[in-house]
Amino acid sequence: MGRWQRNAKVAFIGSHGIRKTTAAHGFANAMQRAGRSVEYGREVVRDNPLGINEGATGEAQLWVIVSQIRQELTLAPKAEVLVLDRGVMDNYAYYLRACGGVDRFAIEPMVQEWSKTYDLVIRLFPDVDLSSDGVRSTSDEFRLEIESILDGHLGELLPEEALVNIPASQIGDGFDWWPIAERLAALMHEPLFADGIPKRRIVRKRRPKPPPGPQMTFGDA
Repeated sequence: MGRWQRNAKVAFIGSHGIRKTTAAHGFANAMQRAGRSVEYGREVVRDNPLGINEGATGEAQLWVIVSQIRQELTLAPKAEVLVLDRGVMDNYAYYLRACGGVDRFAIEPMVQEWSKTYDLVIRLFPDVDLSSDGVRSTSDEFRLEIESILDGHLGELLPEEALVNIPASQIGDGFDWWPIAERLAALMHEPLFADGIPKRRIVRKRRPKPPPGPQMTFGDA
């Protein structure tokens, strides 16, 4: 068997400061070790010329959503798996917050339809402290606002089988991405490993014992 018949798209979502970038790179590396071609889509909000964080306007967050879609359209045809640091779902939460809870530009139908284009979405939950990176807000209240909005809309945007939930505290060098890679391959009805990549040569990292609290869950579990 050669390439997958259809390219896949995977988004890592949630509020800011929850290790999405680390997680997205870890998953992308796992897919590459399985012999699959991978493209990576970085977080577009950092290029926003209109402002970010608590003071962002509806127009600024509209720019982010449009730029997110444009990036995905550009990168998706280039590899078997496109791994994204954010998707339209969490960017929509920031947009609604900036608009005072009102869909000022009537983009919800577009967001609903675009959400259907993701094959797998990994949501990270904010059980880690915020730390300053010089760009994103360090306000816990702001982050919780975004999480609350996402809670209220995600079920309307994604089918359960496409969603994986992981506490951010579990993300690190020892996290085992293979079960999620296998889940993606199953959703695509394709083999995980490319030709010439025997499964026996893949060494799975031993995950440390997780702390008490929420654990990784699959949407249809």
